[in-house]
Amino acid sequence: MIIFPAIDLRGGKVVRLREGDPKRQTTYSEDPVATARFWQVRGATWLHVVNLDGALTEANDNSGILAQIAELDVNVQFGGGLRTASDIAAAFARGASRVVLGTAAVQNPTLVEAAIGRYGAEAVCVALDARNGFVTTHGWKQTTDLTAVELGKQMADVGVRHVLFTDVAKDGGLEGVNREATVALAHETGLSVIASGGVSSLDDVRALKDSGAVAGAVIGMALYEGKFDLRDALAIAGANNAG
Repeated sequence: MIIFPAIDLRGGKVVRLREGDPKRQTTYSEDPVATARFWQVRGATWLHVVNLDGALTEANDNSGILAQIAELDVNVQFGGGLRTASDIAAAFARGASRVVLGTAAVQNPTLVEAAIGRYGAEAVCVALDARNGFVTTHGWKQTTDLTAVELGKQMADVGVRHVLFTDVAKDGGLEGVNREATVALAHETGLSVIASGGVSSLDDVRALKDSGAVAGAVIGMALYEGKFDLRDALAIAGANNAG
């Protein structure tokens, strides 16, 4: 199971938003590249970088930060506001190892299929962000009538292998990951599911690992608040985090 320390970018700073609400923001660093280096030194081989400004359709220059982080020789899973083929191409040009598509997957599934055809299934991940079981879009501001499982199955049909599942109500709350829904999504879709939102303890990491069904976990607030050491989480997660 791969551990992805989260670096959420807004206004050029590293922040966390409670349940995706811009009004409930905590700023942790004004130097995202230094933050990336900090996690890399502690053993991270993947980072989950989110352009919150892009997700919220706000002007930003976070693509430049992506390029600087990618120069650290670490794999970067990058998302937030990637809604066109040119957005995706630009992310890869700036060093992303994998892109995360959320709103685009709902509104334009052919874009997802085209991205997989061009860059390969390993380089594309679809975000299944859900509130009360239903997929949200546009930075979690709009809710669709699709469940995460329904959208997951649709994405599997166009060649998607990797999905990121976030229970929006859990995100940034340190209340524990929604393990049951995450595992159920993996079992019902056959997809490689990365858990996100609410990981608050090493027990959460251990439970996800022990499920045998979860491919990865994005961890944000718990690391920034010092709830546990990244190195301990990596040790629990196992060998996929090496090298």
